[in-house]
Amino acid sequence: MRRLATALKVEAMSLYNHVANKDDLLDGMVDLAVGEITLPPPGLPWKDALRLRATSAHEVMLQHPWLPLLMASRMNVGPHMLGYIESVLRTAREAGFSWADTDRLWNAIDSYVVGFTLQVLNYPVDPAEYASAAAAYLPMLDAERYPFMRDITVQVAEGTHDGTHDFAFGLELILDGLERRKGGLAPPSRAARAAVSPR
Repeated sequence: MRRLATALKVEAMSLYNHVANKDDLLDGMVDLAVGEITLPPPGLPWKDALRLRATSAHEVMLQHPWLPLLMASRMNVGPHMLGYIESVLRTAREAGFSWADTDRLWNAIDSYVVGFTLQVLNYPVDPAEYASAAAAYLPMLDAERYPFMRDITVQVAEGTHDGTHDFAFGLELILDGLERRKGGLAPPSRAARAAVSPR
């Protein structure tokens, strides 16, 4: 708070006329940024609505690199955050998802958006350097021991595949899976879920 006051050229104590403490300040920052996310208009088909919301959230998080971790680690109840959550709940319920699946749907999409964005923001190689980085990596990949890893790396090094992260690809997988589930596909058994759950 002292560093912020110095940057704003005000006394530190004067900040407390506007915010209660650092947590209050961070919550306000998150809520303002979330307010930049485009929410779907009423009546949009559910997949289009969820796609619009998720894509806009990803773009806003890229513009505010501090946002994903703060969104994921805080219980924010600001008006923009509540509207953001309300939007996806309304979309899912009006589409016919059960309450349980609505809750899972919301968490699955937001986990994907936050996780994907963090990966992009923290990836150690610039997209413009993927080909050269892949070429430099090739000598470390023994063709007999890591044939598939080597083959995909060759694809990137030679420019056959650009290797860039594709947000839309993963999002469409999630939306297609939700559509199948909505169509009556039986959920996996408890034994099947246990077999793939993290230990």
